[in-house]
Amino acid sequence: MTNALDDVDYDQLRQLVGLVEHDETADPFPVKSLDAVVFIAGNATQTAWYYQHAFGMRLVAYAGPETGQPDHKAFVLKSGSARFVITGGVRPDSPLLDHHRRHGDGVVDLALEVSDVDKCVAHARAQGATILEEPHDVSDEHGTVRRAAIATYGETRHSLVDRSRYTGPYLPGFQARETPRRKRLFQAVDHCVGNVELGRMDYWVDWYHRVMGFTNMAEFVGDDIATEYSALMSKVVANGNHRVKFPLNEPAIAKKKSQIDEYLEFYGGAGCQHIALATNDIVGTVTAMRAAGVEFLDTPDSYYDDPELRARIGEVRVPIETLKEHRILVDRDEDGYLLQIFTKPVGDRPTVFYELIERHGSLGFGKGNFKALFEAIEREQERRGNL
Repeated sequence: MTNALDDVDYDQLRQLVGLVEHDETADPFPVKSLDAVVFIAGNATQTAWYYQHAFGMRLVAYAGPETGQPDHKAFVLKSGSARFVITGGVRPDSPLLDHHRRHGDGVVDLALEVSDVDKCVAHARAQGATILEEPHDVSDEHGTVRRAAIATYGETRHSLVDRSRYTGPYLPGFQARETPRRKRLFQAVDHCVGNVELGRMDYWVDWYHRVMGFTNMAEFVGDDIATEYSALMSKVVANGNHRVKFPLNEPAIAKKKSQIDEYLEFYGGAGCQHIALATNDIVGTVTAMRAAGVEFLDTPDSYYDDPELRARIGEVRVPIETLKEHRILVDRDEDGYLLQIFTKPVGDRPTVFYELIERHGSLGFGKGNFKALFEAIEREQERRGNL
């Protein structure tokens, strides 16, 4: 079975993002995949260029004044099954620019491909969700897309998309734009992390259970996810086959300001904090992205020199010395192991950043690395004066 978005088949996705078996017929809100991560940027033209040249993505479609959209531009970028849409306002009174003034560059829409838009909206409405767009058709010469949208945390939305009757490059109103194929640096989106206000994590976990039929995958509280100075709590919800995974974080009371507090302050409320990108060659990906100017969090030598680490992780594909050279973290659980690394924030505000993840059987999120990761984030917060 080939994934609808690009040349990444089911078996590859199962390895990349940790799919599990699931009976969709019993699902009240059947989600097929993450259709697109939609961003609002202060300068969409330059941001799209950045993702092409630094993240190895390719431009596949475009909409803007030249195509009949007078007030905004939108660039559709792909890498394997991952699709980013970078949008920006053209006219001074564009609502996209109002959103950008409040939040800066960030994710406005975690769009989901579903098999039945009307069924999903009916279930969401019955569970009390806010419907932002009623189900409707949009069409062009390539066919018809059925769409709707519901509200989630902050000003984030989930567009619901059924593109089973559509053959165009993205959506009606977009024109195909081909750029030369680059060396693909990642193949899929593994998960998207939402940061919510203190006391709101359990509300949104319950919301995803009720509204979208998502299930609990993992929970991290207390010492799992704390350092000497800051703490947070996290729960992970996922659709039935784990193709779509949403960790949800809230701050916890601690001595100093956590990364969640910093995000909420600078983003101006709840939103999507980081996006994990699945790769089958994390060393090659990190090397290429560093060469293009992407900055990653540093990990001290002591992490790699600790004999307990070597005893805990056992044999992995990449030698510890190579992981140390590239500052890549490693963790093992009962299902296998994973390799991961995190970028510094990619915009002006200390908000959105990325994770690269290479899974080898593990269905987890690097629990054994949380302390090292958060201490690295705290070092950056301190440099910014926000700890």
